[in-house]
Amino acid sequence: MLATIYFDQNNFVAFFATSRPEISKNMASNNKALSTLITVFFFWGFVAASNTVLIGIFKENFNLSQFESQLVDLAFYGAYFIGSLIYFILSKTSGDPLNKIGYKRGLILGLVISALGSFCFIPAAKLGSYPLMLGGLFVVGLGFALQQIVANPFVIALGEAKTGSHRINLAGAINSLGTTIGPLLISYAIFGAITASVDVSISKVQIPYTILAVAFLLVGLFIYRSNLPEVKSETDTTKGLGALSYPQLIWGMVGIFVYVGTEVTIQSNLPALCKELSGLETKDSVHLISLYWGCLMVGRWAGSVQVFKPSAKWKYPLFIAAPFLAYALVVIVNLIKGSPIDDFLSFLPFIMGAILMFIATNNKPARTMFVFGLLGAACMTAGLIASGMMAAYFFIAGGLFCSVLWPCIFSLSLAGLGKYTTQGSSLLIMMILGGAIIPPIQGAIADNLDHIQASYMVPLIGFLILALYGSFVQKALVKQGIDYDQEIK
Repeated sequence: MLATIYFDQNNFVAFFATSRPEISKNMASNNKALSTLITVFFFWGFVAASNTVLIGIFKENFNLSQFESQLVDLAFYGAYFIGSLIYFILSKTSGDPLNKIGYKRGLILGLVISALGSFCFIPAAKLGSYPLMLGGLFVVGLGFALQQIVANPFVIALGEAKTGSHRINLAGAINSLGTTIGPLLISYAIFGAITASVDVSISKVQIPYTILAVAFLLVGLFIYRSNLPEVKSETDTTKGLGALSYPQLIWGMVGIFVYVGTEVTIQSNLPALCKELSGLETKDSVHLISLYWGCLMVGRWAGSVQVFKPSAKWKYPLFIAAPFLAYALVVIVNLIKGSPIDDFLSFLPFIMGAILMFIATNNKPARTMFVFGLLGAACMTAGLIASGMMAAYFFIAGGLFCSVLWPCIFSLSLAGLGKYTTQGSSLLIMMILGGAIIPPIQGAIADNLDHIQASYMVPLIGFLILALYGSFVQKALVKQGIDYDQEIK
């Protein structure tokens, strides 16, 4: 996912700079403030990816069906939708809440809310209550929703508008690092050594989530005591829902819903899939969850190369080096954890193939959507046909082709919206709801078919829809005289 919010970086940066031009000028060299701020991006990725570990533990301890286990995603990602919707309604009826309290206080409030949700795991574990644990995740997600709304424009504001995209991509890289190591650290805190017993008491989730709650509060205190500026938007909130008059935004809302749902459902059902295919218990498949999220990091590092506008001499070497460096980091982290490395070596051909596709699509958003959507669908089809760990590799490879689709959807969906750009962004954020809806659908299909592997027809359909999105939105934009693919050389 999940999880970094990428705004249309050209339109939104220009919009924000126009609204508050002195921000860019006064904060151009505020690197210390940026370093402080992007810590929250790490937490988003850390928690979102770690939820997959919880799914396996909850399923075993509460004797859940596959559908019931996927309620973890419904609680967590549903909170993003509810939180964004509440914020959207408040901004339309009472004015922008962040304009009243300031972005810094808003960020701290979001961290405190997430800390309260994490503390809920203490009574939930003692009572052995699955609903209360879901409630805790929902509260964590509410805090994250507020943090998402705050942090992205805040990151853009900390410097010149023309370099805002650089800072967002840096934050995205930190987010991906969290998704990669989160499952490993959470699993170690719960399971202990890799040779630990398969049977794990539900009470063991108290320790990592108590530590996480304290970490949220410490980061909030750190931000409170930091020199982060008090940023407020001086632009009046646009009245009405004029953004919905743009077909690219409507397509984009569908695209975000399907994208987040597809990204999340592949990995949320992965522990059950590995047990079905190879008999792996939850603790033994954690490194494959890390591999999946590592695939997203590989793609995002590759997608960040052109942000820095390398010369023709360095462009393609960097296209190759950046994803390999990201993958090396994934392998090193797993080596330190003590994970088996054979799967990472066997997966190398998928990494090399993806790098060729990154070069071929050349960061052109519509082309990338269409080609990567089809490639993701091809991986899902191969996974449905293959057997054993090879099937799991094909499904995991879907992460490589999910990785760069989020910024493509945002860029295409917000193109030409002008004064409705921020309104369109908030509507797109609401569509993270897909991460709450699609995984339980796959879980229900798996229960009805009594076959996890066959249920991966769900992300197959998702990738096909994303490929169609790339084609349809490109045609809609060309009619408006906008062609991002033509502009990117």
